[in-house]
Amino acid sequence: MSLKMIVGKLGRNVLGRELYARVEIGKRREYRFLRHVRAVIHVGANTGQEAELYHSFGLEVIWIEPIPEVFEDLKRHVSGFSKQTAFSYLVTDEDDIECNLHIANNGGASSSMLDLSGHSQMWPGVNYTHTVTIKGTTLGSLLAREGIDIRKFDALVLDTQGSELRILKGAASLLPNFRFVKVEVPDFESYRGCCQIAELSAYMASHGFSENCRVPFMHTSNLGTYFDVIYESKRH
Repeated sequence: MSLKMIVGKLGRNVLGRELYARVEIGKRREYRFLRHVRAVIHVGANTGQEAELYHSFGLEVIWIEPIPEVFEDLKRHVSGFSKQTAFSYLVTDEDDIECNLHIANNGGASSSMLDLSGHSQMWPGVNYTHTVTIKGTTLGSLLAREGIDIRKFDALVLDTQGSELRILKGAASLLPNFRFVKVEVPDFESYRGCCQIAELSAYMASHGFSENCRVPFMHTSNLGTYFDVIYESKRH
């Protein structure tokens, strides 16, 4: 076990998992915005890996995950957090259209409506195993259907493997509600036809958001970089 792992384990034992998550993970640049929000809508939940972190900040959370098998794991994971609720929807830019969702072999984490492109070079072990057809919905229609008051939520997190800009365009009328929008986005064609950081930042600027921070988390030479980008509204 490395010294870093030993120190991390000691920190969790001394501080407790909840406080450790808030102090150690929450101080990372890509998560500092959580100190300034009350509630989060997280689209592209997978199994809710950030559930403990959100809980440590006392946040109300709406999780949205489209893959049926992954959604069951998500529900089980977040069931112990009283302020967190999971819904199974495929969020996109139009309502009631049949969409093909390609399921990836890494627990569904890289699943997308788009074909793989540069992603296969960055993560050569990831591929699609099968495709499911799911009816898409806009974020606004989802919230209305479930009776969720958008005014309670001031942060939006998107991790949908290339379709983030489509989701934002479908939710354009909701954007003034959010103070922060966090997006995982590349500067290269990771998925065929996916949004890239320049296009995404231009769209967000047109809706009154500027980059709060841009944190690289994966880079491949002669290909490009993946970033966590936090956009902050100029209206708040």
